[in-house]
Amino acid sequence: MDQVLSGEEGLTYEETLILLKPDALERRLVGRIIQRYEDAGLDILDIRYVKRVSRELIEKHYPDSMALALGLKAKEANPEIEDPEAYGRRVLEWLRRYVSRGPVIALKLGGEDAIKRARMVTGFTDPARAERGTIRGDFGIDSIERSNREERACENLVHASGSREEAERELKLWFPEDP
Repeated sequence: MDQVLSGEEGLTYEETLILLKPDALERRLVGRIIQRYEDAGLDILDIRYVKRVSRELIEKHYPDSMALALGLKAKEANPEIEDPEAYGRRVLEWLRRYVSRGPVIALKLGGEDAIKRARMVTGFTDPARAERGTIRGDFGIDSIERSNREERACENLVHASGSREEAERELKLWFPEDP
């Protein structure tokens, strides 16, 4: 997955996963979102429309081991959360329901430093705190604070792999036919 591009010292070619979540499709933002990644110099290597995300796939994408990290992120928005891991398990279930409630589009993107660049284009997880000029900052209409209050996942339009290891794992899940 990683290789130094010939003739360009220090530039690392990477592949990453982007998921356009159900709210991106419901709000008809697919074209505008994909354009942002292309404008950032990222190439679409593969694209997959998933009409119905299976329970098995969503549980592999959002494994139980993510509970503590999700709970700690939620605690940033709501310091009154006493048990971040238990709360994280609830958030995990909300996320699974959210992403599997309707169709999603999986994108396999490639380019130099693709993971970092894709995350910069995507913006901060919480749309209410995401910078203008990012997908979540420009198109997001939800917040982690509100979604926690309403006991549901924050609808933030897009998932972007956060590391090389995460990208490799997620690409195998969403594009299993690729070598």
